[in-house]
Amino acid sequence: MTQPAPAPQTHGQTTDPTGDKAPWPALFALCIGFFMILIDTTIVSVATPAIIEDLHADVNNVVWVTSAYLLAYAVPVLITGRLGDRFGPKNVYLVGLTVFTLASLWCGLTGSIEMLIAARVVQGLGASMITPQTMAIITRIFPADRRGAAMSLWGATAGVATLVGPILGGVLVDGLGWEWIFFINIPVGLVGFVLAARLVPKLPTHTHQFDWLGVALSGAGMFLLVFGIQEGHQFHWNGVIWTLIVTGLVVLGLFVLWQARNRNEPLVPLGLFRDRNFSLANVAITVMGFSIISLSIPIMIWAQVVRGLSPTRSALILVPMALMTIALAKLVGGLTDRVHPRLLTAFGFACLFVGLLWLTFVMTPDTSIWWTVPPMAVFGIGNAFVWAPNSATATRNLPIQLAGAGSGIYNATRQVGAVLGAAAIAVLMDARLAAEGLPAFKGEGSSGGGALPPAVAQAFSDAMATSVLLPTAAFVLGFLAVLFFEKPSHAGYAGTAAPAPAAPVTD
Repeated sequence: MTQPAPAPQTHGQTTDPTGDKAPWPALFALCIGFFMILIDTTIVSVATPAIIEDLHADVNNVVWVTSAYLLAYAVPVLITGRLGDRFGPKNVYLVGLTVFTLASLWCGLTGSIEMLIAARVVQGLGASMITPQTMAIITRIFPADRRGAAMSLWGATAGVATLVGPILGGVLVDGLGWEWIFFINIPVGLVGFVLAARLVPKLPTHTHQFDWLGVALSGAGMFLLVFGIQEGHQFHWNGVIWTLIVTGLVVLGLFVLWQARNRNEPLVPLGLFRDRNFSLANVAITVMGFSIISLSIPIMIWAQVVRGLSPTRSALILVPMALMTIALAKLVGGLTDRVHPRLLTAFGFACLFVGLLWLTFVMTPDTSIWWTVPPMAVFGIGNAFVWAPNSATATRNLPIQLAGAGSGIYNATRQVGAVLGAAAIAVLMDARLAAEGLPAFKGEGSSGGGALPPAVAQAFSDAMATSVLLPTAAFVLGFLAVLFFEKPSHAGYAGTAAPAPAAPVTD
């Protein structure tokens, strides 16, 4: 009697794909590296005044320390998700972690702002190899009805890391110097490498064709757009700046057109956006990337320059936010698999808006610093209710064979938002300081002296508080986007591969 053919291997299983490795320890190991690279998106904000003073730079140059990292992180992440599908997410993750750790050593040893920016570019390349692998592995080793709990850990890691960055940075800058915000990555990277090598499973791979033209177009377009926005104020928005911005938009338009016409395997399978939840979740996470980056810089400068706080004490302003995010992570994770994502994320964005708007009213030269605690706590509640539910909603309906592409797109849009947020806040802070009759910030008064004359302190506070209205307004867009979430379907995920969408999205 003829034996039946073996069943095809699927990637939605939670037993075979991981071999004898349980999925939760693997996820914890991955989150160490993920936590480290996300900390580096915000840790520089609290060290901004110290770097300005030590390397004789200005605000715009130091913002490029963050922007260069984010840009080098955002552009390759579209293809590094595919590299994980092709060569195995574990292998790509370990290579990225190695690159990131070595680049951190370079950052700490550099003695000029130009070399620091160059080292941050390499750091960003390493980070771009790490992030999409974490989401792709979650999608492949957890079924959809348990993926919300897994994504809650991933989302809590992302949310807490972006808030802990300034706190940890303040402690390190005060105690050891700004270089140690990078040196601290070395032991963490080594531990993360060992744990990932032992605990993360090897998963089946897929053959991919790589869209190198798409990589070139997306990279060139993003660089031209971000460079034009960030340098516009310095060059008085002259014709060259506007040419760069318009050219960047045109190149990005050509990128989208090429993705639609590429019949082989586009870098961004536009068919994924037929899933309404995936599209809206990408809008929401772009807003989060934009706002988290753009709010931290003016808040930290206000705390150190106007209120005379040390880097550590100024970073402690964010502690209520981080504590609320951590405390609510488990609760939100449980709700994510049971409650409509629209309710959770809309509540989260409402809290983010209220908390940050409230904070702008207490950013004055003489209000007690304790008045920052309530708005920061409200902000932390909102943070907890956005990261995990939004991430789970984005990936819930994706077919398993497109896990790498989907996670790459999701993380790319978050990083694009962060890049634009860093560029936009630099422009706005310069513009608001000029509107208040103040010169561009050069790092003076950043050591905690608090010696600004009353009139100058008031003007500086007004400039920084007005700048924070930019990320506050962005949260409105996120709130409107998540109102249109649909309830995800869990059908087809009980230990089997997810069904493909009705319309083909690749190949």
